[in-house]
Amino acid sequence: MVKTVHVVPHTHWDREWFFTTSRAQVYLLKDLKDVIDNLENNVGFSHFILDGQASLIADYLKWRPQDLEKVQKLVKSKKLIIGPWYTQTDQYVPSGENIIRNLLYGMKTCSKLDGYMNIGYVPDSFGQESSMPQIYKGLGINNAVLWRGFPDYEAKHSEFVWQGEDGTRINVYRMACGYFIGGLIDENNLDKIMTSEPFASVVKQATTDQILFPQGSDMAPARNNLPEVIKKFNAENKDFKFKISSLEDYINSVNQEHPQLDLLKGEFNIGKNMRVHKTNYSSRSDLKKMNTLIQDYLTNVLEPVLTLGEQFGIDYPKETVEDIWEKLFENSAHDSMANSVSDNVNEDIYLRYKQARDIATSLVELTLRQIAVQVDKPDDKAITLTVFNTGLTSKNGLVTKSIYTPSKDFEIQDKDGNPVPFVVDGFKDETDEVNGATIQLNPGEKIYKPEKVYRTKVTFEVKNVPAMGYQQYYLVPNSGKKVQLTPSDKNIIENNYYKIEINPNGSLKITRKSDGAVFDQQAILEDNGDDGDSYNYSPAKKDWIIYSTDQAFKFDTKVSSLVNKFKIDYDFKVPADLEERAQNKASASMPVSLEVELEKDNPVIRFKVTIDNRQPLDHRLCIDFDTQIIANGSIDDIQFGSIKRPFELKKALEDWKKNPDDWQEKPISINTMQTFTSLSDRNNTFAIFPNGVREYEDINENHSTIRLTLFRTYGRLGKADLLYRPGRASGDATVATPNAELREKMSFDFGVYITDQNFEESDVANTAKDFKTGLQVFEYAKFLNGRLIFPLNEVKRKLPKQYSSFETKGKLTLSTVKKAENRNGYVIRLYNGSFNDIEDEIKFIKVPKTVELVDLKEDTIETLKVQNGVVKLPKLAHAKVMSIYYEF
Repeated sequence: MVKTVHVVPHTHWDREWFFTTSRAQVYLLKDLKDVIDNLENNVGFSHFILDGQASLIADYLKWRPQDLEKVQKLVKSKKLIIGPWYTQTDQYVPSGENIIRNLLYGMKTCSKLDGYMNIGYVPDSFGQESSMPQIYKGLGINNAVLWRGFPDYEAKHSEFVWQGEDGTRINVYRMACGYFIGGLIDENNLDKIMTSEPFASVVKQATTDQILFPQGSDMAPARNNLPEVIKKFNAENKDFKFKISSLEDYINSVNQEHPQLDLLKGEFNIGKNMRVHKTNYSSRSDLKKMNTLIQDYLTNVLEPVLTLGEQFGIDYPKETVEDIWEKLFENSAHDSMANSVSDNVNEDIYLRYKQARDIATSLVELTLRQIAVQVDKPDDKAITLTVFNTGLTSKNGLVTKSIYTPSKDFEIQDKDGNPVPFVVDGFKDETDEVNGATIQLNPGEKIYKPEKVYRTKVTFEVKNVPAMGYQQYYLVPNSGKKVQLTPSDKNIIENNYYKIEINPNGSLKITRKSDGAVFDQQAILEDNGDDGDSYNYSPAKKDWIIYSTDQAFKFDTKVSSLVNKFKIDYDFKVPADLEERAQNKASASMPVSLEVELEKDNPVIRFKVTIDNRQPLDHRLCIDFDTQIIANGSIDDIQFGSIKRPFELKKALEDWKKNPDDWQEKPISINTMQTFTSLSDRNNTFAIFPNGVREYEDINENHSTIRLTLFRTYGRLGKADLLYRPGRASGDATVATPNAELREKMSFDFGVYITDQNFEESDVANTAKDFKTGLQVFEYAKFLNGRLIFPLNEVKRKLPKQYSSFETKGKLTLSTVKKAENRNGYVIRLYNGSFNDIEDEIKFIKVPKTVELVDLKEDTIETLKVQNGVVKLPKLAHAKVMSIYYEF
């Protein structure tokens, strides 16, 4: 039987790597022009895939707009094949919203050019995350062409069905030996190519007589003589018929033969047949922290605030929000997200994060201000503190804000004028800076202008702040009496959930008050060598582990009725480099402080670790928590929902031990998560919510200790012969990355949540969401207008002192609330963070005229009934995501 070989011309084009985006764009200008010339004029050159990334064609047309009509014609005729992605994103580190928007933005960009490839094409990202089948399907994509992460003992054939964590299934057409195998064609051996490796394996693994021959490689140009090469192939191969094809044609041809496909379930990031660079989750930890904070901020704060603002006549700046997301998409391309790039490129990545952060925080500030100044208030209240809640349920708790106050003695009052408890942490006189900058558009207007202005960090208690809404508070100067954090010589802090004691060795003893359970020897800092590179952490070949329990330390405690905290300062001494570590020599100073904070009525312990890393090189700092929980594996959250992960990849380890030479990377169980990792049994749950690096490993005899990575450092883009990754260097071993040594002061914060209940009862997903979202506070007084906040025209105060847009019962977890892509209304995206089916409802305060269940493209699935403002939502199964469209 003659087999059909689908030769698919393509290029895998990294927008940046060891080279910058600017350099790649210049070369793209040349190579893509050649592609267009081939498709227009080279008879037989009928298809070319532009790496599934719409950003490439957008980059090209920005500099060659004269080619727009040519491109549109080629895209419409399916000769130039673009999309569906904007950038070919990583699968594990970006949030679910980041991934969805990347695809939506890519589809939108391509649609302006007359179409996109409706295939989940991911040739080079480092593994396949288990939410992806649901995301693909929700966007109308039923087939995916993938490569990395699938080991041959699981994926015995090139074509199979992949089932995600939620049960969604898609067809996968795996590039058996990679996207680059046809990039080099030796025209002297055309008769042997399909019977030689790697194509011999490709033919063997195919389920049908349709063979995929990806013809391209990294940043490779179109092969001009490809039509002539195809003719030679067909002349010299009796058992194979070659043709220039597309992925769509290849998939259709496979499906016409109706193969029986194997079923593969779960996530796939096993580095047997290809590298998956599993520990890139902590590469350039400073930038990973920025990614975590910014993508959380966009969906937890920015988009809900803008949605709320539009209800009060404030424009929702869709194009500005798209611009912010586009910067994140550029940083989410797999090499960029992994930070497996040169220092020069990481500087560009930092700049895009900074720009995204600055625009987003400024948009939030402006919108909160525009709402706050419309809220009604008494004439004698000159300073308002408007508290905003972007969550699904009303909130009680503490909020912390740096504010300006005209006196050291003041009072904070609720909307009804009742005093609320608060505590301050120091005062700084900024009278000249504030009063000297005040600008009045009407200088004749009498405004409250204080003689003195102090800046202070204040924590105050709020109650029943409405869901998706706000509540008004007031600051009244020269009233009441200041309450400050009080120094204490005790080594203990507590609230109604925990008592935390500093042990003699500098570790913590945490007592859970609900049942008296003691968790001793907690928060132990662990420093070890890192002989890895920008792709992989790898232990030093001669390692020496340094623990905080062996370091001198001192502590400082501050207490109050609302907040209790202490700071432990460790005088860490560590090896200066790997050579010293091999000699058990520690000549480098690395001061580390550990701050621990307990808030009244808050079950989450706040941690902050600050490090002066200016001396040591090539090392990794982690913090260890002994949960004392015996379980079968960890429970972590993925893009939409939770997943149970085994402590060890037993099948992988067995195969690795039998055939170590067949493996590209050792199968390790260092993993990542979205917002939490946890261990749980019937009577306990111990969870960690990182706000920086999201990498962990469960260690020690029973895997009961969670080791959270804080940061790691290294000095080269790629290195050869690592313990965890033997053989050639990944990337480029000639490129030094001195900035990746992170010789600076850094801080990383996270939360710890310990309950006497199982995972389901502990509501870990929503607790993590609340911790990472918080309440927003906007302080307003007319004397602050000027250089502190831009002066704006006055508006009438007609809004109520308390407002809610809608609320739920808090069963499902909020992904985001946003303006709809193509309609006038809004979209609420929810997901099930538990392992049980969940029913929930939305109660709208203002009754919408339309509520619909929509897919991820926001196309209508069904209309939902609104009864007395309440919409009962369809039951949502484990790890499922749901999008609700509503319009007033």
